[in-house]
Amino acid sequence: MRRAAATLSLLLVVQLAIPASSFAHGLVNRRDLPLPPWLFAWAAIVVLVASFLALSSLWRTPRLTKAPTRSLTRVPTALDLACGVFGVLLFAFVIYCGFAGNQVGVENVVPTFVYVVFWVGIPVTSALFGNWFSVFNPWVSIARCVTRFAGGRLPDGLPWKRDYPEWLGRWPAAIGLFVFVLVELALPSKTDPSTLATLAIVYAIVQWIGMSFFGIDEWTEKGDAFAGYFELFGRIAPIGRNGKRLILRAPLTALPSLPALAGLVAMLAVMIGTTSFDGFTNGQLWQTLLPSLDSIFSIYGSGGAAQGNFVYAAGICMFLMVALVAGLYLFGVRGMTGLGEGHKFKELARGFAHSLVPIAFAYVVAHYLTLLLYQGQAMFHLASDPLGRGSDLFGTASVAVDYSLVGGGVMWYVQVVVLLVGHVAGLVLAHDRALVVYRDPRHATQSQYWMLLVMGCFTSLALWLLSDLAQ
Repeated sequence: MRRAAATLSLLLVVQLAIPASSFAHGLVNRRDLPLPPWLFAWAAIVVLVASFLALSSLWRTPRLTKAPTRSLTRVPTALDLACGVFGVLLFAFVIYCGFAGNQVGVENVVPTFVYVVFWVGIPVTSALFGNWFSVFNPWVSIARCVTRFAGGRLPDGLPWKRDYPEWLGRWPAAIGLFVFVLVELALPSKTDPSTLATLAIVYAIVQWIGMSFFGIDEWTEKGDAFAGYFELFGRIAPIGRNGKRLILRAPLTALPSLPALAGLVAMLAVMIGTTSFDGFTNGQLWQTLLPSLDSIFSIYGSGGAAQGNFVYAAGICMFLMVALVAGLYLFGVRGMTGLGEGHKFKELARGFAHSLVPIAFAYVVAHYLTLLLYQGQAMFHLASDPLGRGSDLFGTASVAVDYSLVGGGVMWYVQVVVLLVGHVAGLVLAHDRALVVYRDPRHATQSQYWMLLVMGCFTSLALWLLSDLAQ
């Protein structure tokens, strides 16, 4: 109890360091709230500590590592094939719209599809219904088709095929995610449909090159940024897949079996850090820093050089945010190494990394919820007029976005609750893993003082990043 009290005191100190004026996000206006924002922050820390104490006293044995599953049904091969064909056709249609359609971003379906449906909608639905993207993955479907028809001509396989290096792990996926978010936030032509179509083709070619070197399944699991991203969130869901069968499981129970590969911590740090940076660029502090960045990078000049300098400046700042997230997590892991039992730093860092997945998901939902709810409605209009040429294929071209769908106060409550649930889920996963890793139950509990501190810091960072755009 003394240790928990000390940890709580430290978390409250962290909370006091957060500017009291920076609490809101997107369309949420903190002035509409019936309670002051700082009260939400303190309540969140108290809930985390209460959850920690409850886990320490009530959760004495591992429950998630070997949780039971129940078979639901067998997935027909024809259904997998149909999903793959649909994914390929949809991918081709997006490419076509990008080149042949109106090049004004809001009139063409491509930017909204990429940044709202693909980037936000798939992660949210994956956490609810499992990693369904895997059966629609277009570049995998095309690669399997080519392999099936060309395999007879290459009986010994591709001559340059290699075993996937252990040291490479998930590093390609982490780098790919970082580059995509940099494009989303900083590239001047990020909403240009033809640019997005070109980048989609380049990404597919990179995936096919990786598959040709290391195999389709091996590269998709470890090197494909989007497939890996969606797969991590799919492990949260109560629905999974074991071969050809759909299975029902308790939520979160697929995360403890996540392979502890090299680059896993980096990928999760990128997932949390890039979303954090996206929120940071909407806040007042970023606007304050822009003149200083301009004096260093000349980002306010005219022409392409100035635009390139802004991308460079944003990339450096985003990397620093990712490094901050990784540093907070690794600081907690370093604290756990002092408990004895001979556990190595690398072993603990990779072994507890899965506890960051629900936190990454909470950051995504809290930050992009307004984008999904409001900009997602634009798909009704764009589905009828995907090329932006004035067509009305389904009679929905006149459907407008309803910004009164959810009030700002309600949105704020949802965002805070999602963040809190995500961090409590991270505590549960870390506690359950500690009971597996440490032979002495006391060491397992003591190790979680450090994880409680890490979760408290992430909670504080997330609440701060819900910054007030109206100020």
